[in-house]
Amino acid sequence: MAVRAPISLPPSRYSASVAATRSDSLLPLEHLNQPLSSRPLLARAALPGSGSSGSNGPHAPSISPSSASSAIDFLTLCHRLKTTKRKGWINHGINHPESIADHMYRMALMALIAGDIPGLDRERCMKIAIVHDIAEAIVGDITPSDGVPKAEKSRREQEALNEMCKILGGGLRADEIQELWAEYENNSSIEASLVKDFDKVEMILQALEYETEHGKVLDEFFLSTAGKFQTDVGKSWAAEVISRRNKRLGGTGLTQKPLHFHKDAALLVQNNCLLHHG
Repeated sequence: MAVRAPISLPPSRYSASVAATRSDSLLPLEHLNQPLSSRPLLARAALPGSGSSGSNGPHAPSISPSSASSAIDFLTLCHRLKTTKRKGWINHGINHPESIADHMYRMALMALIAGDIPGLDRERCMKIAIVHDIAEAIVGDITPSDGVPKAEKSRREQEALNEMCKILGGGLRADEIQELWAEYENNSSIEASLVKDFDKVEMILQALEYETEHGKVLDEFFLSTAGKFQTDVGKSWAAEVISRRNKRLGGTGLTQKPLHFHKDAALLVQNNCLLHHG
């Protein structure tokens, strides 16, 4: 890939140019060749809830050094989500598998592109997607193979989340993270139900991709999600993944019989036996 040479600016104009970058992008092209001092100034709308009509207004919000420090501490802890690999793939011998953050990112994309559903808050779905596994920055990726009871897993994650919100410094954003996580954990809204479906769809899609890339058969991930899709979107997308997998299995000469997705009951059928994992 060709690398573009950086643009050199005379030292006397460098600082002013950086300050004007966002405004320049909103100006007509003919203004870009004018001296900076003669360019028109643009008023910027206040941010929602800022209580100010501009960045220099009398009520402009200030950011204290302590809140900035808490934010960076929190984000530094969240770096672990980028580097911690999902254990299910490691247990199945997948080299360089996805991270926890990889998984949550594609779930957020799913929320972004899903069709409109009456009464659904799409933005809330995206928020839940990027928060639902956030406690794994401390507890790691606990899988069924670890033998940890569901209640104990939830307790550990709640404890970790409390610690993370304390590091963030508490306040409205920490409260929102707690609320979003609990909503997902308790499956207490249509948004939570859809994101739970996205969690499973993302997993089986990733399984299909790893089967294709590594020549493996990862039936466990498909069977473990059988009967657990709650929404029409989740059922439809899972059926599409299963259909693509069946076509692939049929064209590879593998001995495994294909899996079939029953849209109405959200069940998988293998070897003519109905498997319902409740």
